[in-house]
Amino acid sequence: MNTSGNTILITGGSSGIGLALATRFLTLNNKVIITGRNQEKLEEIQATYPDIDIFVGDLTDKRSLDDLVLFIEQQHPDLNVLVNNAAVQYNYHFIDEPNLTYKIDYEVSANLTAPLQLTGLLLPLLLKNPNSAVINVSSGLFISPKKSASVYCATKAALHSFSKTLRYQLEETSIKVFEIIPALIDTPMTAGRGKSKITAKELTDEFLRNFKAGKFESYIGKTKWLRRIHRFLPKLADNIMKNGL
Repeated sequence: MNTSGNTILITGGSSGIGLALATRFLTLNNKVIITGRNQEKLEEIQATYPDIDIFVGDLTDKRSLDDLVLFIEQQHPDLNVLVNNAAVQYNYHFIDEPNLTYKIDYEVSANLTAPLQLTGLLLPLLLKNPNSAVINVSSGLFISPKKSASVYCATKAALHSFSKTLRYQLEETSIKVFEIIPALIDTPMTAGRGKSKITAKELTDEFLRNFKAGKFESYIGKTKWLRRIHRFLPKLADNIMKNGL
């Protein structure tokens, strides 16, 4: 895949993995659009990187999702790369969470429903443009889940499955489907949790090498060995990950 000359939409681009991907793609001579819920934060990023375009909205809201699609169609009709990165992770137990149904609804909507719908709505545009790709950011937790993030792990497992089936559906088209499968990354989402985190920059470096080489699944950091352990000793992998790293 070409790493320059693209028009790239990155959801959840105001921090963490999304921002690291956005700034790196920008240095590689790409047009970059990022989305986020915090207007002030997005405007600060745009002030630092004037060539980044921004869209403010919560994509779990149908109106925001439709507005984003219209914005892209009107302002960036040459879009050829979609990065579904936005996600939330709540850590709780079903038996004692007072806001259970809200948290379930929001995680499923943010992590799964919104990226599926956005992908479907933008596929007609991606089909018109050359060198097109969909990039989904899942998680190594789809391999072996942790008990405190039941819904998050389930949504990432579903996103992994969707990435594979979408790749099957599009294999006769010009659109390629990639998946980033990170270990624990040092981002605002993981603040105060876990050890031996890798940086979003390190993730970006490794993914871009794989993207350029046309490698569809990028296992980043410890997800490489987790995948190997799970292949031969699945119970061991599950025990390692049960309480999180």
